[in-house]
Amino acid sequence: MVEAFVRLLCPECGKDWEDGPTELPGHRKNFSCPTCHATRRLAEFMRTERDLELVKQFE
Repeated sequence: MVEAFVRLLCPECGKDWEDGPTELPGHRKNFSCPTCHATRRLAEFMRTERDLELVKQFE
């Protein structure tokens, strides 16, 4: 089985990283950047629409 991942980008500090969609909260829930601790809805951290759709599939 191929493991899925989503690409994230902090809108505040610009940190980019990858994480598994099952390890993230729902796309409408608050999420904090591990570097600068900026808190926004998880959807605002998604790099692309594809990443957002993948998170929604695993909710």
